[in-house]
Amino acid sequence: MSRLQPWSRLHPPTAGRRRGMPRPRPLRRRPGSRTTRRRSRTSCWDTSTACSWPRTSTISTITTRTTPRCSPPRSRSSRSSPTSPRARAGARSRAPTVAASPTPAAIHRGKKHFYGDDLDAEEGRCSKHSAAAAIDPDHLVRDMMDKVLLCNGEMCSKGVRELREALQHDVGKHSHGGHGKESGHGKGRGKKQPKKEVIDLETLLIHCAQSVATDDRRGATELLKQIRQHASPNGDGDQRLAYCFANGLEARLAGNGSQIYKSVVMTRFPCTDVLKAYQLYLAACPFKKISHFFANQTIVNAVEKAKKVHIVDYGIYYGFQWPCLIQRLSTRPGGPPRLRITGIDTPQPGFRPAERIEETGRYLKDYAQTFNVPFEFQAIPSRFEAVKIEDLHIEKDELLIINCMFRFKTLMEESVVAESPRNMVLNTIRKMNPHMFIHGIMNGSYNAPFFVSRFREALFHYSAIFDMLETNIPRDNEQRLLIETALFGREAMNVISCEGLERMERPETYKQWQVRNQRAGFKQLPINQDIMKRAREKVRCYHKDFIIDEDNKWLLQGWKGRILMALSTWKPDHKSSQ
Repeated sequence: MSRLQPWSRLHPPTAGRRRGMPRPRPLRRRPGSRTTRRRSRTSCWDTSTACSWPRTSTISTITTRTTPRCSPPRSRSSRSSPTSPRARAGARSRAPTVAASPTPAAIHRGKKHFYGDDLDAEEGRCSKHSAAAAIDPDHLVRDMMDKVLLCNGEMCSKGVRELREALQHDVGKHSHGGHGKESGHGKGRGKKQPKKEVIDLETLLIHCAQSVATDDRRGATELLKQIRQHASPNGDGDQRLAYCFANGLEARLAGNGSQIYKSVVMTRFPCTDVLKAYQLYLAACPFKKISHFFANQTIVNAVEKAKKVHIVDYGIYYGFQWPCLIQRLSTRPGGPPRLRITGIDTPQPGFRPAERIEETGRYLKDYAQTFNVPFEFQAIPSRFEAVKIEDLHIEKDELLIINCMFRFKTLMEESVVAESPRNMVLNTIRKMNPHMFIHGIMNGSYNAPFFVSRFREALFHYSAIFDMLETNIPRDNEQRLLIETALFGREAMNVISCEGLERMERPETYKQWQVRNQRAGFKQLPINQDIMKRAREKVRCYHKDFIIDEDNKWLLQGWKGRILMALSTWKPDHKSSQ
């Protein structure tokens, strides 16, 4: 005890103690002295025990994709004496670290995104993997992509049909169980149930939009407060729609709608979540399935004897349309043609503008190798109106097909700029002289320059979409929330809260597009009746309120009488262009 007195005088317990740190134990207790604690920290880092392993857990999440899963390095004491108390304590301290080893689901959620520009920053800038890791065709993701994206020759694919039947069962169960939920399973059968207050959210939203348009902030705030009391992102279809539109009105009042929209656009989602949401959308509604079938079957009929095929896809995005086409071309009598796909899409912000398009090309190339189809992919990250014919490297002996599914709605029209990008793109396509131009459009009339008129039309359009989701998908489905917020909620936010060049969502009706295409020098082709017949058969697998019809050589798709999408085929009209 006398030997410790000089040390305690030189280093009293409060010397060198930082603010906020706990007071150290008295120095007369040798195991808790400063020297012992410093030595324990040093030995902990030297031996790479559980104290240092959590700091490298982020690195292990990345490296274990390509390397076998390994346990943390054992300390020297544990190697020398496995049965010693120190080894048993070390094993207990390492147990949580071993449990933190990434499972396949954790790997996909940690790194596997379809797009993203700051992944290195999120992962601590520890990985130098190429962008190919974003769509790494390992077993889990590849099996899911095969199940969702490939066609198996059935009228309704097995996986989608099973999911649709499960959805219908869940929706029916919730709809029948919702009425008797408050009755206590029959115990309160004789009790009088309180009447629910009926709120017309649609009228409240329109009145609120009128107050916002006239800059009546007090009235708009009061109406928003009433809407918020009855709106919910997890309620029924009307409540979810009111929640999304209330967010847009609130952002317009605050003047930060553009910033919110950009932040939502920059949000990254794991590829497994995107595939699950896409599969859910295919199972709940036939719009995408019919659109891809219409385009792919038209291409298959057109390239029946062609040896070289070049497809230019405006707005390729994830390229979900093309694996099924590659599969079908592989079974063509006489062998598949040489296939070239040029993917055009807007560049991503950041240092890698072509990252998402290049990722799409890599997994499409993998599918082409699987089905033995000669394949070539070119990525063009650019605005649609800035693409020149020289950028496409069109060859004379190849059959050229232009494809655009629902992406021209983001192009500006004459009301914004004098030289319309829509007309510029159509003129460029006509000069390419393609064999065929496949055009899919979102049928909407919420492109008016006046806010209240645009708001009302957007409300009617999205009310049909949210009612369709409410009818076909249970409310507690996580992927439904992703579809509503990341897709339709984002679009509604842009329509309501943005103006001028910042308003990207500018759809037109199919009749307006018909006049525009004809003025640009295109001739509309008749719809193949065999394709129309098979499309009607596919729609029968879905809810009875889905409609499919034909008008003026357009294939129309909608819900409960409202047309939401339209498809058509065109070719350059050389007589009108002369």
